[in-house]
Amino acid sequence: MAILPIRIYGDPVLRKKCEPITEITPELRQLAKDMLETMYDAPGCGLAAPQIGKNIRLVVIDTAIPGEEDPRPYIMFNPEWEAEPDAKNVDYDEGCLSLPEIFCNVVRPDRVTVRFFDINGEAQEIHNCEGLFARCIQHECDHLNGDLFVDKISTSDRTMNQSKLRKMAKETQAKLKKK
Repeated sequence: MAILPIRIYGDPVLRKKCEPITEITPELRQLAKDMLETMYDAPGCGLAAPQIGKNIRLVVIDTAIPGEEDPRPYIMFNPEWEAEPDAKNVDYDEGCLSLPEIFCNVVRPDRVTVRFFDINGEAQEIHNCEGLFARCIQHECDHLNGDLFVDKISTSDRTMNQSKLRKMAKETQAKLKKK
C-alpha cells in the first residue's frame, strides 16, 4: 500500500471530467486500496481519483468516526447517485482534501440512492443513504465531473474565501511549473 500525493486547488486535473472504468483490473484494485490509505492518512472521509491525479471514475469513502466506530470503507467504481424522491435540500459545512483549510456551507439533497461497481466488479445499489454518507457520495461524485464544492457555495462565502482560493491556485500553478 502507498500514500499518494493529493492534488490541490489550481491543479487542472481537478477540473477534468473523468473517464468511465471499463474493466476493474488488479492495478485498479490496488489503486483503490492506496486511495483508502491516503484518505485515512490525510485524514478525510472521501477521496476521488482526480484528487490523486487519475482521470477515472473511482471514489473511496469511509464516514465512520475514527476511534469510535469500526471502519466502513466503500470503494466505488463508476458511481452515480440520484436524490430520493422525498429528499430535502439541506445546508451543511463542507471541506475538501484538495482545498485545505476552506470550509463553506453547501446545499445538497439529504438522502440519495447510489449505484456503483464494487472492488469485485459486482453491481451495487444502496438506497436511502443519508447524513454524512449521502453528502460524501455527492461531493466525491462532483470531483468525477470536474466540479468542486466551492462551485456551489453562496456569494458571501465565495467573497469571504476569494483571496485564499486565489493564493492556493497561484501556489499550485507555481509548483506545477517547476515540475
